[in-house]
Amino acid sequence: MKKNLFSLFLEKIDDFPLWIKQIICMKLSEDIKAQVCEKFLKENSDSIFSLYKPVLTYKGREELEKHSCGLDLNIYNFLQYCENDLSILDISLNTFLSPEETAKYFIFCMEQGFVEKPENIEIEAMAGFIAGKFRTGEYFAKKGMISDSQLEKAVDMSSKSSKKFAQILVDMGFITQDDVSAMLKFKEESKKRFVLDYNSVPEGKSEFCDKEEMYKKEIEDLKCENEKLKKKISQLLEIVKNYA
Repeated sequence: MKKNLFSLFLEKIDDFPLWIKQIICMKLSEDIKAQVCEKFLKENSDSIFSLYKPVLTYKGREELEKHSCGLDLNIYNFLQYCENDLSILDISLNTFLSPEETAKYFIFCMEQGFVEKPENIEIEAMAGFIAGKFRTGEYFAKKGMISDSQLEKAVDMSSKSSKKFAQILVDMGFITQDDVSAMLKFKEESKKRFVLDYNSVPEGKSEFCDKEEMYKKEIEDLKCENEKLKKKISQLLEIVKNYA
């Protein structure tokens, strides 16, 4: 049941020539920078929710083994993947779930005590935000980007304004527009499923090399045919000599 699909996918890409990987890296960097802020792009790997590997608690292992609560099958599948030490990313790829759906299972299992609470508060903040448990202001407060008092001031201001809450936070100078745009974009993208077939990634071979191999085979076949023809001609010459 354990399949690190994304690792297999990356291994395929790793076989590409360096000059190809350089262009891929450049194009991806340009694309990400165009959609999210620089600060979001430079997130520490320890704070990236997709790379986080949920850890089962004793209660979680008991529930996985006995199914005492009679939960949805998807919950037990999620717990099994956690037991197999898979990341949120690989759980999503293996189950064909969107990150939003996986985040909801993670939050549920964490609240039920089936998985451990992450040491990094940013993991829980992102999971809760993607899953819809935390609103934008709650997310930034959970992450520590705004204080509780600032959140309260923004809430008080929102009761007197028709602006969206995130815009109020920006107007009050608590966060930047880039912060908001990046997180809203990420949340929207997290609703999308991604079906990964790592076998479909092309090998690092050029079309020229493939044709060269094809031509070599044709040449060898022609050589064989030529040898057969030479033998037949020799046999005919022998027959002619015998009758001469």
